[in-house]
Amino acid sequence: MARKSFFAFLKDQRTAMPPVVKIDLSGKTIIVVGANTGLGFQATKHFATMNPERIILACRSEERGQAALERLRNETGYQKAELWLVDLSRFSSVTAFANKFEADGGRLDILVLNAGVIPDKTYRPTVDGWESSLQINDIASPLLALRLLPRMLHTAKEHNTTPRICVVASDVHYWANIPQNVTDGNILATLSSKEYCTPSNMQSERYNLTKLLNVFFTRSLQSRLPESIIVNAINPGFCESELRRSLTTTWYMAFADWAMVKLIGYTTEEGSRQLVWAAVGGGEEENSLRGGYVSFSKIVEVSDFAISERGLKAQEKIWDELVDILSKVDERIPNVIESCLGSA
Repeated sequence: MARKSFFAFLKDQRTAMPPVVKIDLSGKTIIVVGANTGLGFQATKHFATMNPERIILACRSEERGQAALERLRNETGYQKAELWLVDLSRFSSVTAFANKFEADGGRLDILVLNAGVIPDKTYRPTVDGWESSLQINDIASPLLALRLLPRMLHTAKEHNTTPRICVVASDVHYWANIPQNVTDGNILATLSSKEYCTPSNMQSERYNLTKLLNVFFTRSLQSRLPESIIVNAINPGFCESELRRSLTTTWYMAFADWAMVKLIGYTTEEGSRQLVWAAVGGGEEENSLRGGYVSFSKIVEVSDFAISERGLKAQEKIWDELVDILSKVDERIPNVIESCLGSA
């Protein structure tokens, strides 16, 4: 699929969102990252109605996470949810979360990587030295996924099931491209540099690029995994969301966003149905979900750039860079790569 036109976007937004799919999740464990609000919370509510053994709400803020936990209990009656803290803007926090889960020794059936940010035009590095939206959306989320892979593979073997890793992406990846001069060098370092992150680039292309990188990571990881795990990327559609709060810094921007949501936006609950479908849907055709891009409860083709020769080369190069970066920030990553993905 080529660069999506605005009219195609409008047509999609006028399409009724398919109903939520439900299955029996008895005995299973789910982690939802970014579960305290928005799509993550609504998806967690749906999961809670399917009788899972355990849901872990992975949140940055203890106060907001605890409020979400209480709200979940009150609105669904589900009493087995847990709050675990993780801050994707700090690699050390991600490693601590993974270490805790590894020590916990439990099974892991579904991992929903939903946390993300939309940057404004200001360059903001993290304490780890990376541009914040790139780290949160595209480096720390893969770090968490890779560190939790051993538990998911163990779950697959011990319980004869097929765990899933679900990465929340977006249709805005259709409007993203990586310039040739960037793909010729160190891609992630260049995209994170203050020199590249001009106000114009940050405002016009950064979020779209982070969603393209979500698609790249999904496809790269799936291609290296055994068939016992499914990885997919998700388009929840344009929804009412707190994610855009950083962009609505003036009254007219806030009004424009409000008007767009009222005219063509889905509710957060409607958008969350796609997270749930990616995690439990597909039925007998679940093989099509492997490395797939979920939109409106089906697998659709990603952007032309993502499947072009240059895009595929960039995808492989970014994977190699990502493995190198993560191997330096977490000493256990090389062993995960070797034991779970072979020499990939």
